[in-house]
Amino acid sequence: MRAAKGKACSGQMAVELAVLMPVVIVVALTVYNLARFVSLCATFDRVSADAVTVAGVAPKGTQSTVHAVEEVRRSIEHAMGSASACEVEVRAEPVGANGGGGVLSLAPGLTRFTCTLAIRPWPSAFVMAGVRYEAPLVLRHERTLVVDRYKSGVVM
Repeated sequence: MRAAKGKACSGQMAVELAVLMPVVIVVALTVYNLARFVSLCATFDRVSADAVTVAGVAPKGTQSTVHAVEEVRRSIEHAMGSASACEVEVRAEPVGANGGGGVLSLAPGLTRFTCTLAIRPWPSAFVMAGVRYEAPLVLRHERTLVVDRYKSGVVM
């Protein structure tokens, strides 16, 4: 009778392990993705401020907003590195008295740069038993800076 009880306990432990392992894996992946997101956001905040201050105010070549946006985006992607596997989007809009770029603006040289970082969690796609799964989740982080186009290095 006692031997039968011992076998039941060892089998119970295997079942508990089989039930608990997927939970442990999901928690570990969540913690890893959260740490990665926080690290990339901290780097992005620092890099985007530098890129907007340097390349957004006085871009190389043509002095246009479109060219400045492209220069800022390239600068951020280069500083973040290719290993980060993140997407960078940059928008620019003039800042006026009414929030837009009106004709009678109180501050005609101010431009608002909005830099957005999009990160897909890892693993974002995998195949299990012939079924492909892709995570629909994209984590976004946004940084907004207002600069004066006529005064280099002035950030508001």
